[in-house]
Amino acid sequence: MKLLLLAALSLASAYAQETTAPDWLLEGTAPWQARDSQAEWVFKDQLWIGGGWFQSFAEPPRDVWSLGDGKEWKLIEKNAPWLHSDLPMNITFADKMWIMGGWYKGRLPGHSASNQVWSSNDGVKWEQATANAEWSPRLAAGLVEHRGRIWMLGGTENYYFGDDTSLKNDVWSSADGKTWKQETAKAAWSPRAYHQAVTLDDKIYILGGGNYVPTYHAKNDVWSSSDGVNWTCEAEKAPWEPRLWFSATVYRGRMWVLGGWSKDKDNFGDVWHSADGKNWQLLETKTCWKARHEHSVFVFKDKLWIAGGHARPLSSEVWSLSLPENWKP
Repeated sequence: MKLLLLAALSLASAYAQETTAPDWLLEGTAPWQARDSQAEWVFKDQLWIGGGWFQSFAEPPRDVWSLGDGKEWKLIEKNAPWLHSDLPMNITFADKMWIMGGWYKGRLPGHSASNQVWSSNDGVKWEQATANAEWSPRLAAGLVEHRGRIWMLGGTENYYFGDDTSLKNDVWSSADGKTWKQETAKAAWSPRAYHQAVTLDDKIYILGGGNYVPTYHAKNDVWSSSDGVNWTCEAEKAPWEPRLWFSATVYRGRMWVLGGWSKDKDNFGDVWHSADGKNWQLLETKTCWKARHEHSVFVFKDKLWIAGGHARPLSSEVWSLSLPENWKP
C-alpha cells in the first residue's frame, strides 16, 4: 500500500511539473502592418512599438502603437517627426520613451544614418533632445540604462553600403540624452553592429552581433563591464550559434537571447537564458513562434513577450511566455 501511495505521489508530481512547464502562447495578430526592425518600449504599463522596416526600397514607417491590456493595440501617432526608424536604438528612461540613431530610406537615393535623439512621454508629441549627438550617425547599436545614465555601445555608420570601417566599438553615456560623454573610443570587444546589450547585477553585457554587408561575420561572444570602459570576456563562444538581428532582455534575473539570423542558418527560433553570461541553457517548450529575426521583445506583467519580426514573411504576431512561480532553470 505504501509503495502504491509513493508511486501515485510521484506520478502526481510529474504531472504537476508537466502542466506548469513554461510554454509560448499566441496572444493574437496585431493590427499594425507586419514589420521588423521597429523600436519597442514598455512604458506607462503598456507595450509600445514605433517605426520599423517593410522593404528596402521604401521609406520606413513612422507610426506609433500601444497595447495596454495585452489584447487590443491602438494607433497613437501615424507620422512621428523622426525619420530614421529602421534599426534605431530605443529605451525607456527618465519616465520617457527614447528613440535615436537609425537608418532612413533603405537602398533608395538619399539614404542616411542619424545621430538625432528624440523622446516622448505620450507617444504623440516627440521632443528632439539633440539633432547632432556627439557620437557619429549610426544604427543597430546597443542601448541600455546603467547607473542612472543611457549607454550606447557600438553600431554601424552604414547599412547596405558600408564596409568594415563603418563598424564601431566605442561607448558613450548620457544623463539627459542631450549631452554625451565618450567613455572609450575602443572597447575590448571587436567593432560590431546588430548585437544586443542588457544590464544585470550592476553590469552591462554585450552579446553577439557582427556585420551584414559587404563582409558578413557573426559572433556569439559575451562581454561584461561595470563601468563601460573595462571589459571582461565571459564567453568566447556561447552555446547559441553566432547570429545577427536577434533580441535580448533580462527576465527573472536572467539574460535571454531569442531568435535572430545567420547567413549559414537563416532564421533562428531558439530561446536561451543565463544568469552570468558564461553558462547558458536552452529553453525547451512544446509551442514556440516561427523562427524569425529583428522582432521586438518585452518584459511585461511578469511575462516575456515578442512581437513582429521577419519570419518569412514579415509578421505582426504577438506571443507571450509566463514562467511558473516555482520554475527553476
